[in-house]
Amino acid sequence: MDNTKLKYPNFYAQPDFEKILTNPILDIAARFWDDDRYEAFQVCYRSMRVIDDLVDDRKEKEIEMSASEKKELESLINHWMIQFEKNQPIDDFQKELLDIKHKFNIPLWPWQRLAKSMIFDIYHIRFDSFLTFLRYTEGAAISPASIFMHLCGVSKSGTKYKQPVFDIRYAARYLALFSYLVHIMRDFEKDQKRSLNYFAFDLMQKNNLTDSELRNAALRSKISGNIRQLFQQYYDIAHYYQNKSRKLVNEIQPSLQDRYQLSYELIFQLYSQIFDRIDTKNGTFTENELLPSAAERKSRIDQTVSSFVP
Repeated sequence: MDNTKLKYPNFYAQPDFEKILTNPILDIAARFWDDDRYEAFQVCYRSMRVIDDLVDDRKEKEIEMSASEKKELESLINHWMIQFEKNQPIDDFQKELLDIKHKFNIPLWPWQRLAKSMIFDIYHIRFDSFLTFLRYTEGAAISPASIFMHLCGVSKSGTKYKQPVFDIRYAARYLALFSYLVHIMRDFEKDQKRSLNYFAFDLMQKNNLTDSELRNAALRSKISGNIRQLFQQYYDIAHYYQNKSRKLVNEIQPSLQDRYQLSYELIFQLYSQIFDRIDTKNGTFTENELLPSAAERKSRIDQTVSSFVP
């Protein structure tokens, strides 16, 4: 098994907060944690990106994967998971990850569900239905968010960490779905240029859209009425999950220490900031249009921190 194909992105902490404003939102939110939990988050997040990027980086190439190449990618992911489950690390990074998993008493299932979703990605070029997409998010979105919530919710007892008092999947689900739907709309231009499509095929058909029409629209920034209708549907679904998220954040926050309450709130606020920029009637859905600048992000962070009441 050639493990050199597994490339680990580097999300190390930087002392100057100004420099990390373009980092993933989970990373920004976790900057408010104490050092040991933030370091644990970095390693866990990198481990999930390893598997995710392995599939996405290959799928964006124009040449279709052969059956043997799909099998090889699946085998690589399965081998990584089997050794992880057996507590027999394949490299130093996986050993570090296992040490963190045991130290913080993190369950195994988020990685198992992520691997299942990524293997689905290998063998499918689209989601046939929105229901299929929701099943996929169990691994692709809810699993990473559940680890985040686990690290927010553990309590230290001596040298060990106790499990959170709440169900981490329940605490993560609505905000993860809201965030992921925002990602799909925000990254429309970038994903289409990489030959990646996260819109459900049944909703595309309902709006008389094809893969090529979506890609051409992203390349030319020319948005048809049918595409606006598709975005409106996603916007409405995301708004539903945004409302569910707001209620759930309010429900879970009292179970968290102050700094973890704040990080949970920041995720909601920073994704809402992007969501507020989506204009289904007049927008062009480009990255420049939908991605807040570092200054805008900092302003939202400052506003959230200054108004935060534990």
